Amino acid sequence: MTKNKKILIVTECFYPEEFKINDVALSWKDEGYDVDVLTLAPTYPLGKVFLGYKNSLFRKDEYQGINIFRVHAVTGYRDSTVKKIFKYINFMIFGSIVAIFIGRRYDYIFGFNLGSLTDMLPAVVIRKLYKKPTIFWVQDVWPDSVYAYGFKKTKALSILLNAFVKFMYHNISAIAISSKGFESKLEPYIKKGLKFNYAPNWADDLDMNMDMDPIILSTTQKVNFTFAGNIGKVQNLDNIINAFYLLPDEYQKKAQLNIIGDGSNLIFLKKLSNNNPNIIFHGKQMRENMALFYKASDFLIVSLINEPIFSVTVPAKTQTYIAAKKPILAIINGDVADIVNDNNLGVCVDPSNIGLIKEAFKKCIDMPENEKSKFIINNTKLLETIFNKDIIINKLTSQLVGCND
Repeated sequence: MTKNKKILIVTECFYPEEFKINDVALSWKDEGYDVDVLTLAPTYPLGKVFLGYKNSLFRKDEYQGINIFRVHAVTGYRDSTVKKIFKYINFMIFGSIVAIFIGRRYDYIFGFNLGSLTDMLPAVVIRKLYKKPTIFWVQDVWPDSVYAYGFKKTKALSILLNAFVKFMYHNISAIAISSKGFESKLEPYIKKGLKFNYAPNWADDLDMNMDMDPIILSTTQKVNFTFAGNIGKVQNLDNIINAFYLLPDEYQKKAQLNIIGDGSNLIFLKKLSNNNPNIIFHGKQMRENMALFYKASDFLIVSLINEPIFSVTVPAKTQTYIAAKKPILAIINGDVADIVNDNNLGVCVDPSNIGLIKEAFKKCIDMPENEKSKFIINNTKLLETIFNKDIIINKLTSQLVGCND
């Protein structure tokens, strides 16, 4: 009897945290692979260990037939840069120690590079020790994102990061990227002959006709703009709120800005909104209820600050908004703007120009229904092709099992 091939997924976050890697793992399990996961105790996004989980030095649990090896997670990182740095170092060290002991048993290693590249060191340790085929699915770009998040680009830091990034990308078998723009950023660091495979994030499954009472976002007839997701500094919500404030009274009375989620910048943004009755913070909502909020909205906002790294970043909410089949207000440059413009999905505007953001709000508020419907029609084609979950996971599977080196 032939044994099932064994895959180890290395990832900073896994179930019950909500990321695409959960779907990948379950899909591989359904295909007959033995799937294990090396990760942290679940803490994202609040920086607190989830209810029902222990933050042990090492712990093993299980999720739908998938073995999960969890190491201790640093908490409190949401409001502390120092703790955030220790969080990355923590998994780099303790994850690598576990990797040394368990790495030999696997046929393939799959690194879900969600954020910090340090989190992929356990995968590279296995690659170096046991010569296992190893692939990264890259969701963020180092070293560019380090500087984008506020670290000063000194000569010493630049030399250190460049050497580390090159070491990491020279010790993998294959690479998949979630945004086409990542290729130009990563090309100087990869080893010769390594080819990029475009594997974008797919749209979440949304039941827009779910049998539940509808969400009422406003008691009067208004154009509802909705942002949903992590609320940090890079999401550019301060510029969005300031632009909304600049709208003439007649426009503010016609519109409502809905902000759904939690994050490190939430308290500041609530102060910035100054109790404006047309800016509503809904807090973090259950993922399964988000379709109700999307259905009640007229425009869905995707936004990031105007930094070079974010021009090549496609937030996962972009595909979710497409699945919701609502017009998109893209307050962002680069790849997302290209997706929205090229496929006629909504309105795009420079994220650094508050005046232009204000004008984009006005344009959307004044937009007739027949023009909005033109944007909506184009969503289905993208969902069936470029952002189709089955097609993307099949790509990742083919690349993983094809790198038998």
